[in-house]
Amino acid sequence: MSDTQLGTPIKIRAETSIADPNSCKFTVDRTVHAGGPFASDGHDPTKTSPLFVRLFALGDISHVLVGGATVTVTKSPAGSWDALRRSIGAEIRAQLASGIPSIVEPRGSSTVFPRTDAQTRAAIEDLLSREVNPSIAVHGGKISVVDFTDGILSIIMSGGCQGCASSTATLRNGFETKARLVAPEIIELIDVTDHAAGASPFYPADSLPSSQPGPLDHATGH
Repeated sequence: MSDTQLGTPIKIRAETSIADPNSCKFTVDRTVHAGGPFASDGHDPTKTSPLFVRLFALGDISHVLVGGATVTVTKSPAGSWDALRRSIGAEIRAQLASGIPSIVEPRGSSTVFPRTDAQTRAAIEDLLSREVNPSIAVHGGKISVVDFTDGILSIIMSGGCQGCASSTATLRNGFETKARLVAPEIIELIDVTDHAAGASPFYPADSLPSSQPGPLDHATGH
């Protein structure tokens, strides 16, 4: 934590996934831990990291992923976000205020994930070809990986998804949730699509409200 942040109120935004209601991303206005990502299910050596110890002590938490300024928490189905959300935020704030590093990095490695960026990219592309693109292809859409480096995944949307009013829902509530399951190394997902140039979006921007579900919010597509 920088000197300019000492004594400054810590702001945290919590976003519960629509596609996976048991997952919630806590975005902090400062770095929680540089590097990573680091994950724990509470049953591996990394659970001794101070932030992991704090969060798993709350109970009803099955998985925690920390990278940069985000902490993604997965709760057990029996848990309630109404009870957990405020407590998780309080523990993150307390950990940062302590000045003690949030994560104890595994000896000899800067990450708990042994895969290279190329291997992680391959896993994401396999997910796209096997599950995601077949679902959105019925509406002429496609998602492709542009780059994956140091936890940053850049994608581009084409066909019916380019300029589609439900493209954000498709990406954030569908593909991103699935991608993080096969590649927890993902810290951030960036859409580099020029949506304004979309020639034949499946849903034109003025045809329906922005809250319209994306194709992956349904069992079979748009």
